[in-house]
Amino acid sequence: MSLPQPPAPATGVPRCARHPDREGWRQCTRCGRPACNECLVQASVGSQCRDCVRAGRAPAATRLRTWNAGQATLVTTVLILVNLAVFVYLLVGDTHALGDSVTSTQAELGLNRLALKLDHHWYRLITNGFIHFGVFHIAMNMILLYQLGQLLERALGRTKFTLLYTAALLAGSAGSLLLQRGDFSITGGASGAVFGLLGAAAIGLHRRGVNVFSTGIGTVLLLNLVLTFTIPGIAIGGHLGGVAAGAICGWVMLAPQWRPSRAWAAYATPVAVAVIAVIVSVVIVQHTAIPAIPLR
Repeated sequence: MSLPQPPAPATGVPRCARHPDREGWRQCTRCGRPACNECLVQASVGSQCRDCVRAGRAPAATRLRTWNAGQATLVTTVLILVNLAVFVYLLVGDTHALGDSVTSTQAELGLNRLALKLDHHWYRLITNGFIHFGVFHIAMNMILLYQLGQLLERALGRTKFTLLYTAALLAGSAGSLLLQRGDFSITGGASGAVFGLLGAAAIGLHRRGVNVFSTGIGTVLLLNLVLTFTIPGIAIGGHLGGVAAGAICGWVMLAPQWRPSRAWAAYATPVAVAVIAVIVSVVIVQHTAIPAIPLR
């Protein structure tokens, strides 16, 4: 349906369809109506009036699908943003979060056997994976998360990548509880989950016949394992638990095309690993002895 043309004044000078008090020497390339410079928008071909731009715009659902298809690593981006947001939140609450000391909020979110034993704060199995102790700690984890996410989320898709990350995070928590030093120590960080991604990537390459140690993945994994055992204060159990979970999941989820796993197994494996990790954590906490408080 064509839009009505505004009546031209007696002088014959065209007037803008939206602003009759203005001269409209230009025309919309779609509907042909005269328009002033303010009412024309640059289009792929020529210039169009705002009415034609709105009429030619795809429905919101279509635009959402198009945007969604262009976000190849959306989960990775969200995980990085959440980690950064938590770090900023901790920093605003206490500037000591920039250093190696444990703040009160970090203590409330971090992993500790006694806290689970006495207060049943099982949410710590997840929240500990989003707190970091200092800028260097979060910077290293986020750089690795970004690099590995670019690789694995594209290969697995969002759902399976999320399941892999969750399984590695929970397995890292179980490992941290198993080898935690001291009754009052607090552990945290995305290292367990990131090590899980490293383990999955390494196994995926191995299953495709690639020598892992001839690639950057193998070098990074070996270097980080060396640092895990040589630098004091690192949660060795968290790193080992994460990499073990990632390797198990990667064996199934990143099977080569010529020897594929069953489709359901790519979902069931990380779920099973996550459930086992939670069970192991519960058992460890149940067998944790409450230290005696000396009387003065």
